[in-house]
Amino acid sequence: MKILLINPPRSPENNILKFAPEEAKRFIHKKLIGPPLGLLTIAASVKDHDVTVFDTKGEYDLIPETPVLGELLALLLEKYQPDIVGVTAITSEFDFCVEICRVVKQFNPLILTVAGGLHATLCPNDFTDPAFNIVIPGQCPNIFREVVRVKEAGGSYESIPGILINGAFGLRRTKGNPSAWDIAGADYLMPDRSHLKRWIDTYKVGNSPFPSTYLFTSLGCPYKCTFCSIWSQFKGKYYQRSVESLITELKSIDEYPVVRFADANTVVDEEFMLRLFRRMEEEGIHKTIVMDIRADVAATRPDIIEKLARGGLKVVICGFESFRDEELKKYHKSSPAIDNQEAVKVFEKNGIMVRGNYVVPPDYDVKDFDALAEYADRNRVVYAGYTVLTPMPGTVYHKQVEDQIIDRDYRKYNFFNSVMKTTLPHDEFHTRIGSLWLIKKGTDVI
Repeated sequence: MKILLINPPRSPENNILKFAPEEAKRFIHKKLIGPPLGLLTIAASVKDHDVTVFDTKGEYDLIPETPVLGELLALLLEKYQPDIVGVTAITSEFDFCVEICRVVKQFNPLILTVAGGLHATLCPNDFTDPAFNIVIPGQCPNIFREVVRVKEAGGSYESIPGILINGAFGLRRTKGNPSAWDIAGADYLMPDRSHLKRWIDTYKVGNSPFPSTYLFTSLGCPYKCTFCSIWSQFKGKYYQRSVESLITELKSIDEYPVVRFADANTVVDEEFMLRLFRRMEEEGIHKTIVMDIRADVAATRPDIIEKLARGGLKVVICGFESFRDEELKKYHKSSPAIDNQEAVKVFEKNGIMVRGNYVVPPDYDVKDFDALAEYADRNRVVYAGYTVLTPMPGTVYHKQVEDQIIDRDYRKYNFFNSVMKTTLPHDEFHTRIGSLWLIKKGTDVI
């Protein structure tokens, strides 16, 4: 079977960037860099077939004059003549997934279209457009492989438990539950990064001359922040990979000197992470490591941060979220604001650059913005990010404020646009967030 797996473009909607002061615009995210590990895992699950992964994000970064999406897809479909097209979707890219599958069906109605990813997991009932044939929620490499097998055999997709079939009478879930799949253990599939060689030079962060890749040491999250969709996606479960599995993967990516451990929280099992770094040292694995680490971990276990720094940890992304304890409690963030300040001291003492991220609620007024600016100025970090507290579909926060949402345009659900009514005028709210991006120590963009 010929299989084409497509990573959709980024949403262009960014009101923080649009209304920010000119001097702040260079620091505000215009793109998020990272390979589509989910699609690479799907590709690995059907490696006995003729599989192509196409990263449209990488393509537009590589060649800005690339044709618009519909024209680009027409060229791809003509070139690869796929039997199956798979698309992945996060909320802000959902509309592009619809467009992709519509173009596929216009090219050849017999091509099977399959949707998966975060939005398909949390909001599978959104995929009602007739251009979608099958929706697979959850971690689905085994299920996708079964879909391919049934397609090849000319069988019935009704025999596959846990998928949604889109037919004449709308979406309908098949009976039964998918077979058990040990996603981080025995059934873990190494992402096939060979599919990304065309775009490898676009996977660079800031001023780094070296490409970076993502690598998951775990899946899911044991914490339950109200605005986060990761723990919802995994139904509150947390899956830790083995040290030896990670060593094998790290050895296979010599072309990537920079590795971001792209877990929701990397240091959950502290002793596990220390064992991993000891094994990296034993194996002579030298990488520049980027991690997401909670502030309370650094504040309470500076000894661990010191050891990780010696092993190559150079940049930490830390979700400060807020400077107010009452807001952190509202978000179910089980770490007080003082931990943010203590964590920064620990990271900086060990030569680790900090990317501190704050989320700004839509009800902030002038006094709130001034207070946040004053706090951020007193506690500057090398990199800083300020985004909008957004009710992402499928999260607890979305359920809490659903009746307050005034903008249902999914393209704006990327943390750079308020989709709720703001206390300040809409434009001023986003301008003030844009101004905050200037409050940091560094001059680089990450």
